[in-house]
Amino acid sequence: MPLYAYKCQECGHQFDKFQHFTDDPLTVCPVCHEEALRKVYSPVGIVFKGKGFYATDNRSPSGMSYSKSNGDSTSSTPEPKKATESAAPTSGTANSSSAA
Repeated sequence: MPLYAYKCQECGHQFDKFQHFTDDPLTVCPVCHEEALRKVYSPVGIVFKGKGFYATDNRSPSGMSYSKSNGDSTSSTPEPKKATESAAPTSGTANSSSAA
């Protein structure tokens, strides 16, 4: 059900009213009881909330896009670093388990 804004042209009273599309517009002011109510038309303010509505949702930090159609990745997202083979210290001593 839409919300309509009304303003009285006699006393200046403004209010909002939920009405069905099929309801007749209001004409009598609830404050001064004059037949001077008019609908107030204003620009539509649409707010999209949630993931996928903003242009920045799927962009990389550099603003480059990813194209799946040709398989070419122009994204500047760095590749994750690979783990090193050994985390043992590199000092001159060797760990040997052989007994002499």
